Amino acid sequence: MGKGRRTCMGMAWPSGTRRIGCSQRVFPYISAMVNNGSLSYDHERDGRPTELGGCTAIVRNLHYDTFLVIRYVKRHLTIMMDIDGKHEWRDCIEVPGVRLPRGYYFGTSSITGDLSDNHDVISLKLFELTVERTPEEEKLHRDVFLPSVDNMKLPEMTAPLPPLSGLALFLIVFFSLVFSVFAIVIGIILYNKWQDQSRKRFY
Repeated sequence: MGKGRRTCMGMAWPSGTRRIGCSQRVFPYISAMVNNGSLSYDHERDGRPTELGGCTAIVRNLHYDTFLVIRYVKRHLTIMMDIDGKHEWRDCIEVPGVRLPRGYYFGTSSITGDLSDNHDVISLKLFELTVERTPEEEKLHRDVFLPSVDNMKLPEMTAPLPPLSGLALFLIVFFSLVFSVFAIVIGIILYNKWQDQSRKRFY
């Protein structure tokens, strides 16, 4: 993750700590965070202040492929990994109450600190899960504009306004033009009256 503030759900996989004497955590380590655009990933503390959860994933110098699955269903985020070469999934992170908007993108990035490793992302496979929702659940899912997590207070950000419909945009432009023409006509009338009064003063 870079230093900028992004609106996203991010997953970090740091290879090693940047703090000397940092205890109670074995690296490489997987962690997840949700950002509404008001937070920054704290590289000095390996993202701990904004972390939703995490687990150790020893993937350095392995001679076989490792796999990671990120599953998001009905506001439930689950991350599992297969890093032992046994084709078995192990739980890593499970967070309920995660609210993610539609229309976002997937991407990968990297940054090098005091310790650098070479990791290759061979492929990303995306699947859309078929989930039955009630009309109420569908409306709640559709009305999410900023990422958030239930029972987790994020600094307030202004949610983007929904786009205007074609009719609303037409009415705004139409009434703006009508108001402009009306203002011009009133201005011309007032100007002509002022000129008439000016002429009467000289006669």
